[in-house]
Amino acid sequence: MKLTFIGGGNMANALIGGLLKQGFPSSDITVVEPLAENRERLTDAFGIACRPAADASILGSNVLVLSVKPQQMREALAPLAGKLTNQLVISIAAGMRLGDLSRWLGGYSKLVRTMPNTPALIGAGITGLYADPSIDGEARRQAELILGAVGKTVWIADEALMDAVTAVSASGPAYVFYFIEALRDAARALGFSEEQSRLLAIETVVGAAALAANSTEDVAVLRQRVTSKGGTTEAALNSLNADDFKSAILRAVRAADARGRELGDLLGKD
Repeated sequence: MKLTFIGGGNMANALIGGLLKQGFPSSDITVVEPLAENRERLTDAFGIACRPAADASILGSNVLVLSVKPQQMREALAPLAGKLTNQLVISIAAGMRLGDLSRWLGGYSKLVRTMPNTPALIGAGITGLYADPSIDGEARRQAELILGAVGKTVWIADEALMDAVTAVSASGPAYVFYFIEALRDAARALGFSEEQSRLLAIETVVGAAALAANSTEDVAVLRQRVTSKGGTTEAALNSLNADDFKSAILRAVRAADARGRELGDLLGKD
């Protein structure tokens, strides 16, 4: 499988590194990257071929991964419009709808939309994928192989839910970082040093997430097991409930979902 990335940013770097760790040949990867310093960095890091612009040679690739910024997508696709034949095109750009990508590619339809998140940078990502029902099993397998190089994958049946994927898992790391920040600050206020506060907050979240990931029980059950009647945890959770903590999270995710749909409308304008 010959693979070309259109754009050589952080997520492309993560995917390339993940693929190479899984034994994917570096000789089968090409990156189209306009910035010379980025091309040099990619070549030095991965031993892959880099080109300053899309040309006829990349049409020999089996898969094209669109990894440019959403605002640059239309310009990046212009040289390919009307020239694709049977290549699978995978977008990792937030908010870009398949209908808009198809239109900018001259009506091309062999497309998969994906939404990875930043933990992919350390191989611990989760990616939502959507493909039109017309996309065959082999193309889906290729998309899973590529995005699975940086973490787990989940197929979404309705493209309208891809904005919700962005709201939950792509934006989600920021919510977790915000919670860690608050827990760290609370520890600091209770008298711990900056280093101790950071360690206590981060390792608590890491450990709790690992416990949840390795348990077959619902997270609500795990929470209840930590919460003794009349104890310290119950006092803390009662305070969170009084502040409508869970509803605040729901409102935040819905706000992100709504903004994702708005951005999709803006990005897809001609």
